[in-house]
Amino acid sequence: MKNFKLYNNIVGWLVFCIAAATYLLTIESTASFWDCGEFISTGYKLDVGHPPGAPFFMLTAHFFTLFAKDATQVAVMVNSMSALFSALTILFLFWTITALARKIVVSGVRSQESGQQMTLAQGIGVLFAGAVGALAYTFSDTFWFSAVEGEVYAYSSLFTAVVFWAILKWDDVADSADSDRWIVLIAYLMGLSIGVHLLNLLAIPAIVLVYYCRKYEPTFKGFIVAMLVAVLLLGIVLYGMIPGFVKLAAVFDLFFVNTLHLPFNSGVVAYIIVAVIVLVGAIWLTARGVEYPRMAAASILAVTVVGIPFFGEGGWQTALLSIAIIGAMAGALYYWRNKVTARFLHTIVLSVALMLLGYSSYALIVIRSGSDPAMDQNSPDNVFNLKSYLNREQYGDRPLLYGPSYNAPVALDIKDNYCVPREKKGAPIYAPKPKLDPNERDEYVITGYKHDYVMDKRFMMFFPRMYSSQASHIEAYKEWGDVKGKRVKYDYCGQTKVDYKPTFVENMRFFIVYQCHFMYWRYFMW
Repeated sequence: MKNFKLYNNIVGWLVFCIAAATYLLTIESTASFWDCGEFISTGYKLDVGHPPGAPFFMLTAHFFTLFAKDATQVAVMVNSMSALFSALTILFLFWTITALARKIVVSGVRSQESGQQMTLAQGIGVLFAGAVGALAYTFSDTFWFSAVEGEVYAYSSLFTAVVFWAILKWDDVADSADSDRWIVLIAYLMGLSIGVHLLNLLAIPAIVLVYYCRKYEPTFKGFIVAMLVAVLLLGIVLYGMIPGFVKLAAVFDLFFVNTLHLPFNSGVVAYIIVAVIVLVGAIWLTARGVEYPRMAAASILAVTVVGIPFFGEGGWQTALLSIAIIGAMAGALYYWRNKVTARFLHTIVLSVALMLLGYSSYALIVIRSGSDPAMDQNSPDNVFNLKSYLNREQYGDRPLLYGPSYNAPVALDIKDNYCVPREKKGAPIYAPKPKLDPNERDEYVITGYKHDYVMDKRFMMFFPRMYSSQASHIEAYKEWGDVKGKRVKYDYCGQTKVDYKPTFVENMRFFIVYQCHFMYWRYFMW
């Protein structure tokens, strides 16, 4: 089929117009009755919303609100933004489907490296497949619902659609000298998407699988390894770079303010300057292709300076883990020194730098919080509050791999003939010291410590799915998990008590019957 690319673009934009018209004609005339009102307000006034914030969404929404003739039209403008971004999602979905369908119809075809052409019937079939798939998603209940209101999910869907389309574009030119530009673009878009919603990071496993299938002969073992790499990359971004960059900034600021007696945020500025110098230096060295030890050292330093190795909440455990991660990186680069190329290191460092650049939209949160806006949740006007804001500490923690069951009692200690709850002391909480005199120097002081109650170890279990102590939740646990429990006798401040701890089988029954089946599988592919 001649001119397939032209027809692919024409039909794609036609599908976009259908989706855009559908969504713009059915947008909410005001704010939907949930988070939409908050997001519209943060976009209109650049207020600070709930953690972990959505600064890039705020900037884009604010641009759209500039077209409102008065305050009554602000919500419509933000809802229109969601409608247009959802229509763009449909456009990239269409192009993704046609790209995949073309690879299936014409085996081994690469758009820019093969002269093989589709027949007219094959081309029409591919275009119809893209149109049917994209339009089916256009009118699906869930996506249509999010497309017409001022929420972050429409915007996040656009990022997901674009990054997966981009990896397919890379797949077309993977063997060319400049194919890495698509990988770098994906990293930048991922960084931007962090300022909208973290859902986009879930595209990483799909991207890794496309890369694996293009560069290697697929095998079951290779698939498992690729998925492990995908999970590792997801953890690096989610638990490494996102909180790690702010952790290092906090360490710098604490040192510059409390030790060097410089003003607040001076350490943050110094840290950003150091990070930029290190990243630019690493990019320059790997681009020049200097001696391998220098490139490897610069790459490790670049990854370290953005906070990727710094998992955990602080203390000696975090320090040891960070040293182990840095050592593992150095060991890996030494072990594969004959396989790792300057191009590979350059792409890694450039991708880290571009992702960090996209992530820098969070500066808006600090800047606006320092301006005392009408809505300023958690007041993240300094790096320590920002760290708490990004970690979503106000929502508390939920046990994932190991923790207590729903009826676990707090462990008690005897102190001065009284039974007191046992607590685990955590990291210190720093805050700017209030000034009684404007001439006082800036200083951070410890206002308290993070702490958690220690639960009775007899009620701890692996992979706890039934952990909430709320009465309504316990009732649901017992119903869905058919909980009979295992009899446990324990001493509680001198009194012998008996309770029934759910067994692991009952725990897994609740997980499978309720969490997997009722809350996921019955909706799958609706």
